[in-house]
Amino acid sequence: MSNTTSFEIARFKNRNGTASWRVSGWLHGSRIRKNFKSREEAAAEKTVLEIRAAQAATGLRPTTTFLADIQLREAEDAFRRLDGRNRSLLFYLDYALANFREPQQQKPLNEAINDYVAGKQKENERALLSPQQLRAIKNELKMLRTYFPTGPVSQLTAANLTAFLERGDPALKTYNNRRGLVSTFCKFAFQKDWLVSNPIEKTPHHRINHRRGSAATISANYARDLMAYVETYEKGAMVPYFALCLFAGIRPSQRDGEIAKLLPEHIRLDTGVILIEPEVSKVRMKRQVTIQRNLAAWLKAYPFKPIKPSYAEYHRIKITKRFALSHDVMRHTFISMFVAKYRSMGEAALQAGNSESIIRKHYLDLKSPADAEDFFNILPRHAAGAPKKACDNPMSSSSIAA
Repeated sequence: MSNTTSFEIARFKNRNGTASWRVSGWLHGSRIRKNFKSREEAAAEKTVLEIRAAQAATGLRPTTTFLADIQLREAEDAFRRLDGRNRSLLFYLDYALANFREPQQQKPLNEAINDYVAGKQKENERALLSPQQLRAIKNELKMLRTYFPTGPVSQLTAANLTAFLERGDPALKTYNNRRGLVSTFCKFAFQKDWLVSNPIEKTPHHRINHRRGSAATISANYARDLMAYVETYEKGAMVPYFALCLFAGIRPSQRDGEIAKLLPEHIRLDTGVILIEPEVSKVRMKRQVTIQRNLAAWLKAYPFKPIKPSYAEYHRIKITKRFALSHDVMRHTFISMFVAKYRSMGEAALQAGNSESIIRKHYLDLKSPADAEDFFNILPRHAAGAPKKACDNPMSSSSIAA
């Protein structure tokens, strides 16, 4: 039996005397012999047989399909590319459908950052976002823009972002802070369909064992020397700032702290309270601070009025450097002295805008009642009509829970 696959066309005379055209040959061991009335029909059959022979030799086979010729060619090419891989064509197709983004969805990273910051700016204008947080967002995204100067948002993968967050070998807390800021941006991009998922979720998050100790404070004598110097500095222009931060615990940042947003009408000497409105408070909660008698003396001798921020900041820095004052040391001192005098963590929490747990953890038993008494008797020396001694606080001890 022949294994050749060649075919011939020959003229054949039938028994009844008529002529036919015969196609004959072998198709992989099977003999083929067919008669046709015309040479054209025989030639067409010969072509079909040769195609079948070629298909059998190369693994091709005829099939019925809805695909067009070009679609069939693409499918064949796709399977050739998958040769040697252990995943199916549908697996790779599903992955492409889930992750590929059309050009109109490939948002440039620089434009995406601009859109996000613009939204946060509006939140800040509506008092929904603090100036400190807005500034932190802008600074971190500025670094992100520098780290990825070109390309779309989709380049932000978990691996790329991990390298970005770990730049400069930061402390664990710094790393976590960076991660939190970038996470909100990635969430924004995901909602806009510029990312298929939030890649920050696959970056490490470090657990930190917080062990903050007692708050740093200054003594009553140190506070007295500080206020005596401030009275003689720039004709006492900075006295209200230091008196409010030291004797009322007002948050001291001249850039965006409570002292920077406090207005004269918030200080009610007639009723003996300072009103910290939500738009002034760091935590967006209203509170009242009782004006101690010595603070009342300071504010009567040196009335509070807003001053130019650049002037205030320049002179604040000079004075704090001279006395080696850390950022919140005056506020910490006020809270510690208040707790020592009145022995009420709940009232101290209300006055300072903290929680009782924070007061207990960081401010309890730092000062003695004698220290506190001395502290709240610090009075102005140089102002005309300054009192000789402070009276007792208008808030009687019986009104404060022990």
